[in-house]
Amino acid sequence: MRELVVLGSASQVPTRHRNHNGYLLRWDDEVILFDPGEGTQRQMLLAGLAVSPLKRICITHFHGDHSLGLPGILQRVSLDRVPHPVTVHFPAGGQEFYDRLRHATSYWDHAEIVPSPVGAGFSVETSAGRLTALPLWHSIETYGYRLTEPDSRRMLPDRLAQFGISGPAVGELQRTGRLGDVTLEQVSTVRPGQRFAFVMDTGLCDNVFALAEGVDLLVIESTFLAEDAVMAAQVGHLTAGQAAAVARESGVGTLVLTHFSQRYQDAGRFLDEARKEFDGPIVIAQDLMRVPMPPRRVAG
Repeated sequence: MRELVVLGSASQVPTRHRNHNGYLLRWDDEVILFDPGEGTQRQMLLAGLAVSPLKRICITHFHGDHSLGLPGILQRVSLDRVPHPVTVHFPAGGQEFYDRLRHATSYWDHAEIVPSPVGAGFSVETSAGRLTALPLWHSIETYGYRLTEPDSRRMLPDRLAQFGISGPAVGELQRTGRLGDVTLEQVSTVRPGQRFAFVMDTGLCDNVFALAEGVDLLVIESTFLAEDAVMAAQVGHLTAGQAAAVARESGVGTLVLTHFSQRYQDAGRFLDEARKEFDGPIVIAQDLMRVPMPPRRVAG
């Protein structure tokens, strides 16, 4: 299963209907929690999600609405005695904040938590593909994340039958790339890998576009509307129109807008503004909603 679960979608402060940030990406066996803000543990309970499958946590920056839920999540990992290591990625310059959150209170620590700070050139291989991070433009050190699944090949049954290849021979052909005179390219086609990007608090900068380039699913902040664009630029945030323009220019498949300022009561205004810039699928994040990964793109 590949899906995004929105645990919280408010910026700065929670509201009656929106919790602080929190986003859980389920990508087959790789389960990643992004930016656990205050209340994330309870939101996971309401969403029917356990911490036991969690493999890693990615923090974009150490503002409270993106990180105050980390102590509760880590303590729950310990309480539930999650048997595998849980890696935590965070901006390297925020090591002091991470250390405080990691041991915010006294508890029996039974978990194997692996700190993995991110900086320039960060990249790590996961079971879902390559996870990379790029710096963004905000009031403190902030990183966006991108997950890229490598391309693979899809076997074509009719071509295999044409060459009389079946059973274990198919696996051998996949492993070696050749079986006698038959090459893998003759009996298969490219299966494009899927791509995901997570872009939180930032003003417009080159790395926003680099992270979003060609992704199937882009989760991006749209804190403000165009009427408050000057304020957005001053504090390092995006408007809905800017986020949608990024999606258009970067060839994004599905756009998920989130991190909404409490000053706006009608979320439909974000959709109206974004639709002027991007004609693809747009999701206005709501707490506890599930967003499936879009269908895999066709090769070529």
